[in-house]
Amino acid sequence: MKATGIVRRIDDLGRVVIPKEIRRTMRIREGDPLEIFVDRDGEVILKKYSPIGELGDFATEYADSLHEAVPHTILIADRDQIIAVAGGTKKEFLSKQVSPAVEEVMEDRRAMVFNRTGDNRFIKQCLLADEEDECKYTAAVVAPIVSGGDPIGAVIICSRDPGVTMGDLELKLAETGAGFLGKQMDQ
Repeated sequence: MKATGIVRRIDDLGRVVIPKEIRRTMRIREGDPLEIFVDRDGEVILKKYSPIGELGDFATEYADSLHEAVPHTILIADRDQIIAVAGGTKKEFLSKQVSPAVEEVMEDRRAMVFNRTGDNRFIKQCLLADEEDECKYTAAVVAPIVSGGDPIGAVIICSRDPGVTMGDLELKLAETGAGFLGKQMDQ
């Protein structure tokens, strides 16, 4: 376990403040759920909870099914990172943080189509947070997964092939997938 050198006291209601530096580093936002664990040594462990992460195997199977329908890379993300990949290498995508552009689509709760000829903001910010160069993708669709009124992830269909553009078909597939996964979380 990494030591931070930061000490906080518990208040009279049993609350403790997670320091801003840690919240920023761990991408913990107001209202984010945290899991609480106690290990054998009596240490209390807080872990960021990913509701869609519980559907990991199911999300992977769903991504595989979508990939059979369209010849593009299919990614399924929770609020922070990619949790399922089809049509691309797991090493390249799995557990990578999503970009601010993808986070913005989730927060807006509206699916977006990005084509190289269109929104240049997307080309600069791309899909993954660690892609510092210009985006490698020629087109993408990002559809937020919403459960209980809150965005919990996204279905992403993307392509690197020159000349590929995403249209109504890919938009409907991503929206349908996001809606289906959101309903699975509601059950």
